[in-house]
Amino acid sequence: MANKQQSTLRPKTFDSPDFLLLDRRHKLPAAMTIHEKTVRRYDIDWLRVIAIGLLLIYHVAIGFQPWGRMIGFITSNESWDALWRPMALLNIWRIPLLFFVSGMGVYFAMRTRTWKQLIGERSLRILLPFVFGMFAIVPLHILVLRQYYDMALLYSWSPGHLWFLGNIFCYVLLLSPVFYYLRKNESGKLVSWIKKTLSRPWGLLLVLAAFMGEILLLNPIPFELYAMTWHGFVLGLLAFFFGFCFVLSGDGFWTMIQRWRWAFVGIAVALYAYRMIFFTPFPSGYLLAPESLCWILSVFAFGSLYLNKPGKALTYLSEAAYPVYILHMIFLYLGSVWIFPLTIPVELQFVLVLLITLGGSFGTFEVIRRVRFLRPLFGLKLS
Repeated sequence: MANKQQSTLRPKTFDSPDFLLLDRRHKLPAAMTIHEKTVRRYDIDWLRVIAIGLLLIYHVAIGFQPWGRMIGFITSNESWDALWRPMALLNIWRIPLLFFVSGMGVYFAMRTRTWKQLIGERSLRILLPFVFGMFAIVPLHILVLRQYYDMALLYSWSPGHLWFLGNIFCYVLLLSPVFYYLRKNESGKLVSWIKKTLSRPWGLLLVLAAFMGEILLLNPIPFELYAMTWHGFVLGLLAFFFGFCFVLSGDGFWTMIQRWRWAFVGIAVALYAYRMIFFTPFPSGYLLAPESLCWILSVFAFGSLYLNKPGKALTYLSEAAYPVYILHMIFLYLGSVWIFPLTIPVELQFVLVLLITLGGSFGTFEVIRRVRFLRPLFGLKLS
């Protein structure tokens, strides 16, 4: 049993990328061990791709909620209330999950890069697409929204849905000195304590305490409002940091969460059921933070057991994820404009808008990947 777990935890190729990024070109430091050169976590790649897929589906679902227009979405005249229950399950952990995964990616990226190389590459791969998207991509879907609702067709730049990239770049700048210190002192007392603590289930209470402290400090209402808020920034910073620490902790952490995976699922389901039964418009953050963490730990545990394998689909989707994330709101809004006026069942509207969003985003990605000067603007390597 131990050997089986160990083989699950030690896949055979190198380097898991940062959020949405895939990079294999940097030279390996001479002092790196053979084990460090050969480790890759395909499950983390898969979870990043899955999280982006959930984000797209969630954004499509917002168009069928009566409150969607209040947060800048084009909405159908006929709402689909049944969608809210799965949306309520997802929306407290889907964005934090991406922050955790991003922190994990930095750990692997640092193995092949100095601090200057890391900042330079993240400037090219995150900051450039963020700035380009803020001034050239987001204004396009804003114009579609303005036209649909008979508003003045004015150019308006905004971070929009790309706020996440701005946060990630800030976290890299703020935390990379700490991360490099930890990486250079992996045999020191502090890192040894982190590894020992996060290899025990009680160590996760310290992680939960940090998120509870954020609730106490900022009292976010609603908890799910992450975009361009201090709550979203601080919560993301904590998730980014602990994602790094989870991978730093090594096999002990992954073995522990695998062993306790059904406990995490049970707690998450119980807390979700509680808030669905005793529904209030804005459940307490003290209830949502532990549920969110338990869902995320469950996803990591099952992912590490069943998704840690390469494949052509993963290679393609890993490259596509970043451009699709940047582009999807344009095609979501275009699909909404075309489909919502039709007198067809709301369920069919949902499927058609989703297909248009996916088809348009992936179709445009196929063009972008073949045009060299466009690639960096969407987070892809020049070649």
